[in-house]
Amino acid sequence: MAGFEFRYKVSGGPPTVQSIVTTDTAYKKGDTVLIDALSRASLGVSGSATFIGVCLADYASLTAGTSKIDVLVDPDAVFAVTDANARNIGATLDVSGATGAQTVTTSSNKEFVVVNTKAAASDKTLVRWNVGEHLLNKAL
Repeated sequence: MAGFEFRYKVSGGPPTVQSIVTTDTAYKKGDTVLIDALSRASLGVSGSATFIGVCLADYASLTAGTSKIDVLVDPDAVFAVTDANARNIGATLDVSGATGAQTVTTSSNKEFVVVNTKAAASDKTLVRWNVGEHLLNKAL
């Protein structure tokens, strides 16, 4: 599977899921999601200021402005993502890729932080949202 796979919450407990009206017509499970000024979901892209979480299912033929998608919205969620590069704990990374093919890449916008050093390049990279990059962990 491509994209971000939920592993656990730093605070423990089950993930928090919200159904959010979308502006897009299709998503794949594991896509990052952001919230626009009208509180509607859109596919996450690096440099976004309002990430809200990760899409929990595949969706097709959605009606923009009406259809809803389920999003895991915990700011302390840890995700596994396919990434062929060596990563050290504490490194920052950006989201990269189109729907269904999202991964992480070299950091300039610092959306994610690596939570565990990878033992082998074939291992999944474990990341969490960086402070200030998720809508629910910003200073008000």
